[in-house]
Amino acid sequence: ENYVTTLSVEVGTLLDMVETGILPACSEDMATYGDVQALAGERPQVYTSIKEESDKLKDLFDKKPHDVREEAKYLCDIIKPQMLKVREFVDKAEGLLEKGLYPYPTYETMLYSHHS
Repeated sequence: ENYVTTLSVEVGTLLDMVETGILPACSEDMATYGDVQALAGERPQVYTSIKEESDKLKDLFDKKPHDVREEAKYLCDIIKPQMLKVREFVDKAEGLLEKGLYPYPTYETMLYSHHS
C-alpha cells in the first residue's frame, strides 16, 4: 500500500510539473525562433516527445488495476518505465531551453548554488 501511494503521488507530481512548468517553458522557448524554426535544432522533437510521453503516462496511470498487489506490480512494471521516458525527454529539454526559462532549479544550481 505504501509503495502504491508513494508512486501514485510521484506520478501526479511529475504530470503536474510537466503540464504547469515544463511544457509552457518549451512553448516559450520555441516562440523565440519565430519564423526561423530551422534554427531550433532538435527542440521540436524533444518538446513534442515530452507531451506525447506524459500523455501516455497519464493514460496508463488511468488504467491501473485496483487490487493493491496487481496495482503495485503494474506501477513497477508499466508506470515506472514510462515515468523514466518522460524524465529522459525533460532532462534533454533542460539542456536545450534558453537560460532562465527552465521553471525548476537545475542540477547545476542545486549542486553549486552555495558557491556563489
